[in-house]
Amino acid sequence: MNMVPIVQVAVDQTAYHFDKPFDYIVPENLKDRVRPGCRVLVPFGRGDRRRQGIVLSCSEGEGASLKRVADLPDEEPLLSPEMLQLALWMKETTFCTVYEAVRLMLPAGIHLKMKDCYAAADFSEEMLNGFSAEERQIALFLKKNAGLLPEDKIAARLKLQSDSCGKMLLHLSRSGILIRSQTAVQQIGDASLRMVRLTEQPLPEKLTARQRAVVELLQEVGSAAYKEVCYFCGVTASVLQALERKSVIECYEAAVSRSRYAAEPETRCDPSAVKLTPEQENAFEAFLQKQQKGGGISLLYGVTGSGKTSVFLRLIDETVRRGDNVILMVPEISLTPQLITLFRRCFGSQIAVFHSALSLGERKDEWMRVFRGEAKIAIGTRSAVFAPFRSVGLIVMDEEQEQSYKSESSPRFHAREIARFRCQYHHALLLLASATPSVESFYYAQNGRYGCHVLKKRYGNAQLPQVEVVDMTENTGRSGIFSTRLIEELEHNLREKRQSILLLNRRGYHTFVSCSACQKVLACPNCSISMTYHTANHRLMCHYCGHSVPLPEKCPNCGEPAIRYGGTGTQRAEEELKELFPQARVLRMDADTTMARFSHEEKLAQFSAGKFDILIGTQMVAKGLDFPNVTLVGVLSADQELYGDDFRSYERAFSLLTQVVGRAGRGAAEGKALIQTMTPHNPIIRMAAQQDYDAFYRGEIEVRRAMLYPPFADLCVVGFVGSAELPVKNAADAFLSEFKALAAAEYPELPLRVVGPSPAAVLRVNQKYRYKLLIKCRSSSRFRRLLSQLLVQHGQNRNFNGVTVYADMNPDNIL
Repeated sequence: MNMVPIVQVAVDQTAYHFDKPFDYIVPENLKDRVRPGCRVLVPFGRGDRRRQGIVLSCSEGEGASLKRVADLPDEEPLLSPEMLQLALWMKETTFCTVYEAVRLMLPAGIHLKMKDCYAAADFSEEMLNGFSAEERQIALFLKKNAGLLPEDKIAARLKLQSDSCGKMLLHLSRSGILIRSQTAVQQIGDASLRMVRLTEQPLPEKLTARQRAVVELLQEVGSAAYKEVCYFCGVTASVLQALERKSVIECYEAAVSRSRYAAEPETRCDPSAVKLTPEQENAFEAFLQKQQKGGGISLLYGVTGSGKTSVFLRLIDETVRRGDNVILMVPEISLTPQLITLFRRCFGSQIAVFHSALSLGERKDEWMRVFRGEAKIAIGTRSAVFAPFRSVGLIVMDEEQEQSYKSESSPRFHAREIARFRCQYHHALLLLASATPSVESFYYAQNGRYGCHVLKKRYGNAQLPQVEVVDMTENTGRSGIFSTRLIEELEHNLREKRQSILLLNRRGYHTFVSCSACQKVLACPNCSISMTYHTANHRLMCHYCGHSVPLPEKCPNCGEPAIRYGGTGTQRAEEELKELFPQARVLRMDADTTMARFSHEEKLAQFSAGKFDILIGTQMVAKGLDFPNVTLVGVLSADQELYGDDFRSYERAFSLLTQVVGRAGRGAAEGKALIQTMTPHNPIIRMAAQQDYDAFYRGEIEVRRAMLYPPFADLCVVGFVGSAELPVKNAADAFLSEFKALAAAEYPELPLRVVGPSPAAVLRVNQKYRYKLLIKCRSSSRFRRLLSQLLVQHGQNRNFNGVTVYADMNPDNIL
C-alpha cells in the first residue's frame, strides 16, 4: 500500500450545507513545509478553480483519487492550534463555515485574492476565423506579449470594458486559443523601506571622496535608509548607484510598520504607581488571586466614575510583568482614543490597536506586531478578541453589556463567548466590567457562576450627579427640543466656562417626511422603512441600505406640494443649539460626522482640550468618556429608547440613561443631569435617575423568569431572506414542518418552544424580504446538532434555491 502525505483543508467560499474538511495530497516539494495553520491554494470543484484554504490537520493515506495542493503562500502557520480549535468550535456554535471563522482571525489585508491570468497558446492566425474583431485583437495582443497577463491589465491595455473582456477571454481559453491560469495576490503588501548596507566584497582602491563618505557611514552604523544616506552624506542617488555597480553596497527592502502606535510615547508613567481606594484594592487583589489560581470569569460592577479602569489597569500591569498577554475590548470606536492615550503612557509600544477606523495596511501591521510578539496588549473593539497571542493571561471586556459585541452577520458570534473559549484554553481570567451589567451576567454573578466585586463609590471626591426629570408635556421652552430648565442650565454652564454633553439617539435632521395631502410617508424604495432628511446634503437617506434621493418639492405619490416634516435628529438639535446660544462652540458626533479616519479621536481630543462648550451626539457620546470639566448632561428624548418591541428595550434604555448621566461631575465640580421625557413617572427613568441598578435588576429578572427569556432559556432565531416574499414565507413554513418532524422523531427529550414564522419588524431591507422563526431552547450540543441537520437539509433542497437560511443564537435583537 503506497501511503502519501495528506492534509485536511477548510476551503474558502463553501456553502454551509457542504462545508467539511477536504483531503488533498501534499506534493513532494511542499511536504516538509505544510503544517496545520498554514494557508494553501487548492483546486476545487468541477472546474478545479483555485481557492484558498487553511490546513486543519496532516496525516498519511492512500491518495489515488485525491487532488493535489497547488501552492503554499505562507512560510509559517498563521493560526495556532488554539485558533484552529476555535474555528471548529465557532462552526458548531454559530452555524458558519470553518473558513468564515478563519477570516475573522486574519487581518483583511493579508487575505489572498485569486486573479485570472491569460497567455497565448500555440495558434495560427487562420484559427481566429469565426471570432469577433475584439477577440482577434486580444489573441494577437497576447501572442506578441510573452507570459501571463492579469485580466484587468489586458482590459486596461486594450481599453475594453472589464465585463465584456472577461467573457471574451473565457471564450478564447475554452476554444484553445488562450491558456488560462490563476494566481493568488495578497490584498495589502508589506510596507517597506529601501535600505543600504555594505557587501562582503573587499573595498576597491579607488573611491571618490563622496563614495568614501558613504562607506564610512555604513561602516559605522551597519545599514541605513537610502534617503538617510543621501541626506547625511550630502550625495545624490547617482553616487549610491555607482557604488552598487562596483558591488561595494547592496540595496534591499526592509519591512516597516504603518502603525501609529509602534513608536514610544514622549512621556511614560508607571501603572503600578496608580493609587487604589480600599474598595478598588479589594477587587484588584481578589481578581489577581483568581487569575493565579487558574482563571475563570469575574464581574467588576461599579457605579459610573468609580474607577473600574484603574482596577483593570493595575491587573493588566501585573499580567504583563508575569510575561502573559492581555486583550482589552471596548464596545465603541469612540471609547478607544482615551484608553489608547492612557495605555500608551503606561505601556508604550507594547500596545497594539484593533478597530475598523484603521486602514487595511495598518490593521495588517498591528496584527503582525502581535503575531511576532512585539506587542503584549491588544486594545480594540470586538475584533481584538481574535488577537494572535500564543499565550493569554487576561481578557477584559469594558461595558460588557453593549450590543455591539454581538456580530449581526456570519459568523454571528458574541465576543464574550469567544473570550470565554480563549480564557478556558489558556486558564486565564475573563473580567467583565460595567456600571450596568447585562441581566444575564449579573444573574450568573448572583448565583455564583461568576465571581463579582462591587465598587459603590465614585473615585476620589467626585459625587454622583443630581438628576432632574423634566416633564416635556408642560415644559417645552422656546424650542420644541430644549426645555426651559435645560436652556437655563446650559446658559449657567456657559457662564461658568463648564462643558455640557447632550444625548439624542437619532441622527439626521428630521426622522421622517410625509405628505399632508395623501398622508403617505416617504419610504425607501428598497426597504420597508421611512427615509430620514439630512440637511447637510439636503437629501432623504435610508439608514438601512444607504439609498438617498434629493428632497422633493412635491409628494412623489400624489404630486401635491404638501411635504411636511416630523421627528428630530442630531442635525436639527445642533442647529437650534446654535440659534439659542450663538456664542457657544458646538460639536456634533454621530455616524455622519465621524466617517473620516480617526475622526472620533480628533473630535474627542478637541473637546477634551476645551475647544468646544457643548457636545451633542448619539449613543457614542454616552458611554465610557471621562471629561472632568463636564458638569451638565442632558437627555433630549428619553422616551424613544423605552418603547421598542424587543424584550431588551427596558434594559437598553436603563443602561443608556444611566451611562450618559454618569458622564457629569467626574471632576472636582458637582454635576447635574436633566432627563427630558413625556412620561416622567416611568419606573425605568426613575431608577436610571437614581442610578439604582439593583432595583432595576430585581424587577427585570422576574419578568425574564415569567416569560422564559435569557438567562432562563436561550433564544435561537432562524432567519429566511430572499428577493420575493412568497418563496421566503414558504421556506419558513417548510422549515418549521421539518423542524417539528425531526425534533419529535430524533430529539424528543429537548425542551423547545417555537414562535412563528412571522415577518421581521422591517420586512424588506435592500430589496430582500425577511421572515423569522423564534425558538426558546437550551444551546446544548444536542440542540445544535438538530439545528445543523436542518440547515444542511434545507440548503440541499432545490425548491428554495433563492432563499438564504441562517441561525443566530441569542441575537441582540429578535425582531
